[in-house]
Amino acid sequence: MEVTKQTVIGDLLDYDADVAQFFFAIGMHCLGCPVSRGETIEEACAVHGTNADELVKTINDFFASKKK
Repeated sequence: MEVTKQTVIGDLLDYDADVAQFFFAIGMHCLGCPVSRGETIEEACAVHGTNADELVKTINDFFASKKK
């Protein structure tokens, strides 16, 4: 899966729940909330004042490392 800022959080968590750790690490502890599952990474990062590009890179690097 290639993650972008437009990736919906719920879709991402359904694909691989292990990515929750990266959201928790930047203070997004609301992943179980129905509203957060419908947000894009960009929308959630804007609300939480975090950098969406950095989170997307972290998640894509994580997926790349799992392929090795």
